[in-house]
Amino acid sequence: MKENQGPTPAGTSRPYRNLPEALRAHRIDPVNHEFITAITDAIGISSYIDRGRYIEAIRRGPGAALHIGKTYTNGFTAEEPIYVGATPMRMLPSEGRPPYLYVSHPSELRPVAPTKKTAARKPAAPATPRAPKATPVEERDYGVCTDCFMVKNAAGKCGCF
Repeated sequence: MKENQGPTPAGTSRPYRNLPEALRAHRIDPVNHEFITAITDAIGISSYIDRGRYIEAIRRGPGAALHIGKTYTNGFTAEEPIYVGATPMRMLPSEGRPPYLYVSHPSELRPVAPTKKTAARKPAAPATPRAPKATPVEERDYGVCTDCFMVKNAAGKCGCF
């Protein structure tokens, strides 16, 4: 679990009408909505409350409330295995709520798409042979003026005329 657990921030607790509203308000990845809905339907939730960093899902029966964060859902016990479809979910011990376990959301388990910087580059076109680089032209000597000793230009003149 990569997100900190902590006390409820003052003034941010408000109830949500339903789970989709809570997930949209917390900007949870839409890939995770179906997964979270399946978990909350299996557990049986009576209400959803905004707790700042997470959504608190109050159970209908006995047991601790679930904390639904952006990347995890926390608050399960070892005696209650969670199944989504026919697949049992891998539960890990919670760091912020010691007796409880958490599951990571599917968006955390999928492979990361390559970015433009790491994307494979297309192969370079075969190199075409280049002409040899031109060598610099030899400097010409136009002579030196006998009066001022300056170098003459191509017209044979210097700065003293």
